[in-house]
Amino acid sequence: MTAPVNDLMDFDEVLTRFDPVMGLEVHVELATETKMFSASSANFGSAPNSNVDPVSLGLPGALPVVNARGVEWAIKIGLALNCSIAESSRFARKNYFYPDQPKNYQISQYDEPIAYDGYLDVVLDDGTTWRVEIERAHMEEDTGKLTHLGGAEGRIQGATSSLVDCNRAGVPLIEIVTKPIEGAGERAPEVARAYVSALRDLVKALGVSDARMDQGSMRVDSNLSLRPIGQTEFGTRTETKNINSLKSVEQAVRYEMQRQARVITDGGSIRQETRHYHETDGSTTAGRIKETAEEYRYFNDPDLPPVIAPREWVEEIRATLPELPWVRKARIREEWNLSDAEMRDLVNAGALDLIIATVEEGATPAEARSWWVSYLTQKANESGAELEQLDITPAQVAHVAALVKEGKLTNKLARQAVDGVLAGEGDVDEVVAARGLEVVRDDGAIEKAVDEALAANPDIVEKIRGGNAKAGGAIVGAVMKATRGKADPALVNKLIAEKCR
Repeated sequence: MTAPVNDLMDFDEVLTRFDPVMGLEVHVELATETKMFSASSANFGSAPNSNVDPVSLGLPGALPVVNARGVEWAIKIGLALNCSIAESSRFARKNYFYPDQPKNYQISQYDEPIAYDGYLDVVLDDGTTWRVEIERAHMEEDTGKLTHLGGAEGRIQGATSSLVDCNRAGVPLIEIVTKPIEGAGERAPEVARAYVSALRDLVKALGVSDARMDQGSMRVDSNLSLRPIGQTEFGTRTETKNINSLKSVEQAVRYEMQRQARVITDGGSIRQETRHYHETDGSTTAGRIKETAEEYRYFNDPDLPPVIAPREWVEEIRATLPELPWVRKARIREEWNLSDAEMRDLVNAGALDLIIATVEEGATPAEARSWWVSYLTQKANESGAELEQLDITPAQVAHVAALVKEGKLTNKLARQAVDGVLAGEGDVDEVVAARGLEVVRDDGAIEKAVDEALAANPDIVEKIRGGNAKAGGAIVGAVMKATRGKADPALVNKLIAEKCR
């Protein structure tokens, strides 16, 4: 019987008593046009139950056909994870009875996965590298989606009814399973976040998934157990399901470490169960008792032949691998002359890919860094969103930077243009036109504003004539106020200098 948990053990105390052991299962939806075993669209965001067919609905007599692109991309992921690729692998039926799986079984791979025995080296916050060993990466189909009504946070607890959307049923998935991660100690939560972050960057770079955790195209199940210091046998694990952000992955591991430690030291025992993660406070709550592999009654799917991956084909796929994220980071760091700390800051902020994309659209590295790391990061923090979720593209940011460089926008006006794009008012040029943001080019109007500012501030004029050039800042400020920030600062300063000789 599990003891009631009234509080969490202090994290530092956990580490004096226990050694955490983690296992991470990451489900990546592939961005194929059609589903894994049928011709239905795999498009996200369609009307509920519109992307369905006899196969994904499990209708009698409907036979699955393997998506060749899904197999190719599974091999690509396996190669990028330094895995061995099986020349022959099989699909199996994983039997369980839930309303989001119309067939009452899921087509997956069990004892013959397509990729196995790999690793991924991830960089932690202080620059050290941690190798996460990969047990397997296997192909399967996604389940449908349940929407629970009447309960808190959309969870099943307290819900009065549930809706089933089968659009996602049959969408291609790659499940990437780590070997037990031991010895991380206090860094276990950090290792979990760094691994998922690196994996997300990898599949995006491969072009096989958008890895949008907020939309469910990449989901994490975190397994965690504790064992007393000095003990070699693993403790009983829990599996926190469907975690959908990097921050939440870290929090879920930390919470389970503290929760399990309190249960054990209070004389209770840990149940092998699934648990739900709550975004509101970073806690987890019990789900269902966790099944063993035997309870799923795996057997080879009789409707699907083995997947054959000849060595020649695998090597052809290997030749198509793009520059991998860690190679690109090393190149960018050298080309942009960044320190290790500066590069880590960009990566940790989730800004590196966006900055690179903005530079590819024509901005300089300095311009791109300035926008994404300062102003846009501030906007993301204000909205509680990830940086990449902001409604602005690298191309739009590069265009704003170009307008500033051309003198058509001041920095202040450029921020207003960005605000308009973020607010959904249109593209950059549309916002600039609608808000009337472009810098005033009427020399006569600007000269009039300068004359009025000088006339209103004779004491400042005397300071400027006396050699105090910095005093002119007050005149510039007055002119910018009068022109609502639209005057060209360079022209204003030039006119002030000419008139105060």
